[in-house]
Amino acid sequence: MSTLQQPAAGATTPATVTEATTTQRDPRDRATRASRPGRGRAPVAGRKVKRSGLLTAVMVVFVVYSFAPLFYLLVNSTKTQASLLSTFGLWFGGDFNLWQNIVDTLTYNDGIFMQWLGNTLLYVVVGAGGATLLATVAGYGMAKFQFPGRRVVFAVVLGAIAVPGTALAVPTFLLFSQFGLTNTPWAIILPSLISPFGMYLIWTYAIDAIPTELIEAARMDGAGEFRIFFTIALKLLTPGVVTVLLFAVVATWNNYFLPLIMLSDPKWYPLTVGLNQWNAQATGSGAQPIYNLVVTGSLLTIIPIVVAFLFLQRFWQSGLAAGSVKA
Repeated sequence: MSTLQQPAAGATTPATVTEATTTQRDPRDRATRASRPGRGRAPVAGRKVKRSGLLTAVMVVFVVYSFAPLFYLLVNSTKTQASLLSTFGLWFGGDFNLWQNIVDTLTYNDGIFMQWLGNTLLYVVVGAGGATLLATVAGYGMAKFQFPGRRVVFAVVLGAIAVPGTALAVPTFLLFSQFGLTNTPWAIILPSLISPFGMYLIWTYAIDAIPTELIEAARMDGAGEFRIFFTIALKLLTPGVVTVLLFAVVATWNNYFLPLIMLSDPKWYPLTVGLNQWNAQATGSGAQPIYNLVVTGSLLTIIPIVVAFLFLQRFWQSGLAAGSVKA
């Protein structure tokens, strides 16, 4: 090769056709590619973010509506009976009496509040826990097993969801009275075990959350149905089970009308009925108002629900994270 055909030392090698075309591409194309999501484009300086004053106002109203009752309980549980009726309800006033109110609430009438709390925990653990277990088993079976009458069961479940619980309270009372179960814990626990909405929720969730191929592979490996459910299906259903559990816990914890008509002995009252009985002491002859204890007891009542929600929400987060990784 002659010297004229060799590039001089330090000279730049001519670009290929492809490189030249890419380099000389229209700047508008580069701007289009830079604006696509995921390109790491830096935000333009001075760019205004659109904001809606109406939506902000609506959110503020919802926040105030949600937290105002909690703030009222917190503020008024620090007041004495006299200052509770003589000061503004949404701000502190008088002496700080929170700790004394808590002591008085827990010791009033020989500590009946603690007995009501124990009754409520019993109804929640057995009733809501049993309802969650039954709804999970039934919903999983409806989603992954084919059997005659499946459509009829689906229609019955939807119909049961549409019937309000208050409409069934009186017939349930008449039925339980025939068996002598009224004024016993079973009068609250047995109706709480039935959760049509929880079953429907698990049913719809299990259809997509548990691949049928995974169940068939476990069966081919020799696993039984109970082992498949407890070792495979239950782990995949964790977010749905936690959702049903929270709904059942809140419904049982706040249940008022059914215990009101089923129970006549104060020793079996839940907190809802017991606090209402304290509130009723302010009316009639020989009234003994204890509004400060009612407010303090209401504050103590919501603490377990808040703790349960904060403890169980991590299962929701883990379920969402697992779903995003799978996607």
